[in-house]
Formats: sequence, structure tokens, C-alpha cells
Amino acid sequence: MPRFKYRAFDETGNFLESEVNSPTEETLVVELQQKGLSVVEVVKLDREEPKERTTSVLSSALGVRVSDRDLSIFCRQLGTMISAGLNLIDALNVLGEQLPNKKLAQASKNVAQMVSEGKPISNSMAEFPNVFPEFVVNLVRVGEETGNLDVALIRAADYYEKMAMIKSKIKSAAFYPTFVVIIATGIVTGILYFLVPTFAEIYSSLGGTLPLPTQMLISASNALRSNLLFILAFIVGFSLIFKLLMNKNYQFRKSVHSFMLKAPKMGELVTKSTMAKFARTMATLFSSGVALERAFEIAGQVTGNVVIREALETAKKGVIEGQPMYKALEKTGMFPKLIISMVRVGEDTGRLDEMLDTIARFYEDEFDKAVEGMIKLIEPMLIVFIGGIVGAILIALYMPIFKLGELIK
Repeated sequence: MPRFKYRAFDETGNFLESEVNSPTEETLVVELQQKGLSVVEVVKLDREEPKERTTSVLSSALGVRVSDRDLSIFCRQLGTMISAGLNLIDALNVLGEQLPNKKLAQASKNVAQMVSEGKPISNSMAEFPNVFPEFVVNLVRVGEETGNLDVALIRAADYYEKMAMIKSKIKSAAFYPTFVVIIATGIVTGILYFLVPTFAEIYSSLGGTLPLPTQMLISASNALRSNLLFILAFIVGFSLIFKLLMNKNYQFRKSVHSFMLKAPKMGELVTKSTMAKFARTMATLFSSGVALERAFEIAGQVTGNVVIREALETAKKGVIEGQPMYKALEKTGMFPKLIISMVRVGEDTGRLDEMLDTIARFYEDEFDKAVEGMIKLIEPMLIVFIGGIVGAILIALYMPIFKLGELIK
């Protein structure tokens, strides 16, 4: 019996993905709908199950997905070698020997082996989902069908370079405040744990009544020393639970992503980075010939935001029902008017791919400016905040010294 892989949303909004046996695709869709599921996609799988298991195990052994920059290097070098006339199998083997990323290099060798056995390169790459994302697999498949595999690979390389740049800027924007907060927390903890008790012993030997700020500081120090293990356990436990909920609970993840879109300042940054990813992905896929509804699905996955992905799923259904793309996006209420207007112009003029590329470049530039502005705003705020905390601690420590004559009996 044929085996199918389906993706769907249940009645509570949870995203489901599974593989089942069914006589036909139509039968499976009817069965899933009877269970109350909203079917997103049904794909017929390769019937050679033993080989699937082998490649699945091998794919797992290769580990997590490689970075965007590694994929960019792979796609550009492979596209360049194919364009120069090198045989596809030889090109893949050359990359398998030269790529610095061992996981990607091993996958390249295995794909070369599968291609030599007569399997299309897109299907071979799809056997390694932890190495080759759906985006590059779809572009390669289109390149095979149109006879422009080298062009498709160069486009994929350009795309992953852009994605790597966006992610790098996000990390750089988050690194500075995170690093400063961690260092400041360590310094304050060290003062409370080691320095304050020494002053407390000196003040207790002098007698007298300590100022209220000093008493509060000593109490905080005593509480930290008494409950340090509990505090550390709480922090670790909270982090693990948060990560588990983000991975396993769809509604919790959706709530966090929704908050990120609406949070002051951070929401602007997240929105611009998400719109840049969406537009860049759609522009690359659409210009490469990938079906619009398939492009919507991949773009939803690339954005990394559950709220935007749901909006794109809704827009995709609208497009399938015959609505213009701009109208389908507008009805979701999640996309800026600029995107709606430019997409409408692109559809009216038949230059949608160019308009999507223009949107991508605009939001990439806006994202760069937002990152720079965020860093300039955070730097003085952190300096004032940390300086205020350290200054308050030092004042509380030295206030009794200012009244040393009153404390000595």
C-alpha cells in the first residue's frame, strides 16, 4: 500500500506532521478531514522503505542542519563547476573532499553516489533533511526540470548569503546586551557573595544601627548565600522548561512569537527581519519557477515565526481559491501596507518577482538601520542601568563609614 506524508493543523491549532499508509491521496485527505484536521499538504513517499531507513539513519548521524554560510558555499561552488562543464557526479565528489564542513562534505559524497545510481539530485538531497533544507531541494528540482541547474544553485547561494547576513546581524544585536548583562550579573553576585559579608562583619563588631540601605544590602547578601544553589537550580530549571515548551507546545510558542512581534522596539526589529526573510524567500522561489502555493509554505517555514507562518498558510489557501496574492496577504492583517501595495503592482504589471526582490532589499536595509539604532539605544541604557546598580551597592556599603564616629562605642 502506498505511503504518504501529511502536514495538518488540528482543531486546537497544533501543527501535525506524520507518515501513514493509504490506498490513495484522496482517501487519506477525506480520512484526515473526518478527524477534524485542516490538511496543509499530502506527499506520496518513495516506496523503497529499506533504503529510506538507511538514508534516514545516515542523515541522523550527520547531525543538525548546517549553517546558511556553509550552504551558500556548497551551492555556489557546485553551480560554478556545473556551469564550467564539470560532470555533476565529479563536482559533488570534489566538494565532498574539499568542503570544510564535514557533515556537508559527507552528504555531498552520498548524494554523488545516489546520482551515479540514476537517482535525481533533488531526490537524493531530500534524503538528508538535516543537511539540505526544503528550500534548496525545491530550487534544485526546478533547476533539473528546466535544465538550468547551475542557475538555480547560484540563486540558492545568493539567497543563503542574504540569510546568513540577516542572522549574523540579529546575533550581533543580541550579543552585546546579553554579554554585558551576564558580566554585570556576575560582578553584582560576586560583590553580594564575597564583599558584602566582610563589611557586615566589620559593621557588626562596631555596633550601632546601620542605615536602611545597608541593612537591605546585607539581607540580600545573606539571602543569596543561603539560597545560591536553589537560585541556580531555578534558573536552569526555568530555562529547560521554557525550551521544552517552545519545542513541544504550539500555543506557548505562538504566544511567545506574538509577544516578540508586539514588544516595544524589539517588535520592530523582529517584524523587519521577518518581512525581509519572507520577501527574499518568495522572490527567489518565484523567480526560479517554484509554484506560488509551495513558495508560501516554504516562506512560512523560513520566517521562523509561528504567527507569520499561520498568516501565510491562510494567504496560501486564498491564492489557491483564486484570490490575488496581494488580497490574500491583506486579509491576514499581518503584512504592512507597503508590501501589499508593491505586491499588487507586481501582479498588475506581471513583474511580481522584481517587486518581491525590491521589497526584500528595502526591508533588509530597514533591518540594518533598526539594528544600528537598537545598539545605539541599548548601549547608554545598559551603562546607566549597570552603573546605577553598582553605584547603589557602593553607597549602601560606605554609608556607615560616613557615620563611623557614631558607630564606635
